Amino acid sequence: QVQLVESGGGLVQAGGSLRLSCAASGGTFMWVAMGWFRQAPGKEREFVAAISRSGGSIAYLDPVKGRFTVSRDNARKMVYLQMNSLKPEDTAVYYCAAGAGTPTSVAASYDSWGQGTQVIVSS
Repeated sequence: QVQLVESGGGLVQAGGSLRLSCAASGGTFMWVAMGWFRQAPGKEREFVAAISRSGGSIAYLDPVKGRFTVSRDNARKMVYLQMNSLKPEDTAVYYCAAGAGTPTSVAASYDSWGQGTQVIVSS
């Protein structure tokens, strides 16, 4: 099983940018699909983005399309989420996840999860 550690969260003003990183260890990273999810206070965890093993298949939550970009570096066992034009509604704890199947928005499809990194966007 893959172990995941997120970093890069913080406090940013609306319109600003952050780059989240997810470092993987153990397992066979290059063979897993990776996802980013987020959970805002009082809300359920929601899908943000996912990327396939090769990076050739990518999916995004509609509200983040055009603002967020997911990428991966299999050699370094890293996944990134570049977040631009941040809005207060993007405030949440962001989690990366690894799954054996194809990239999907379904949280239950992912086997490994990181501990999360907090993103706060002030207005």
